[in-house]
Amino acid sequence: MKLLLPIVTVDAVLIGKSAPLGPNGEPSAMNKDLIQDRVYLGTEGLLGDEQADRRHHGGVEKALHHFPAEHYSTLQKHLKKYTDGAFSVGRFGENISTTGLIESDVCIGDIFQLGEAIIQVSQGRQPCWKLNARYDYPEMAKQVQSLKTIGWYYRVITPGYLQAGDSLVLLQRPYPDWSIARLLSYLFEDTLNLTALKAMVDIPYLAQTWRDMAQKRIDSGQVESWQHRLTTPDKQS
Repeated sequence: MKLLLPIVTVDAVLIGKSAPLGPNGEPSAMNKDLIQDRVYLGTEGLLGDEQADRRHHGGVEKALHHFPAEHYSTLQKHLKKYTDGAFSVGRFGENISTTGLIESDVCIGDIFQLGEAIIQVSQGRQPCWKLNARYDYPEMAKQVQSLKTIGWYYRVITPGYLQAGDSLVLLQRPYPDWSIARLLSYLFEDTLNLTALKAMVDIPYLAQTWRDMAQKRIDSGQVESWQHRLTTPDKQS
């Protein structure tokens, strides 16, 4: 099978440290800083990068977060209250930034060469309330979810060094019909499409948490609550 996806250059590699965020000073490593030198990518992420909430961030299925740079102009267009520069690389917690590759171009299970590393697309991102706190706007996470300017995660098959300027080269595409965009349409819109949910359960390269979520929807006939994820916690006295 011929792979038609063009080779895309990684414009930026980013890491960040945990710092207080939100009304109660919850720890977050959402703000990321550019690094110019090559950095080691292990099975749980880039050396020096932190995830404050290990229950919902990081780990082997979310080792590397990819956020397309073109999404920032989309957000700027829809959220005119923010000045130029409010949406820029590193503000959404991404580890790698590119131009020319969005959710409709990438499929679950895609395997890429990136520098010395080999990585595989594992799941999309589910935006959370920390975006609300980051931008002092209680609807930010909902807006991002609605626009589906979300990005995706990789697991690491082969660790190795990478750096800005390296190319993302598609090596394998086992599920060409399952783009991240299609996956998100069932996650956030056509949420109880049983045919799609059953197919999601059977995709071995989809992160187990997402396969479990699909199975729970099938079993219960209901969509899980998004309130805890999207709503900023009240300030504690």
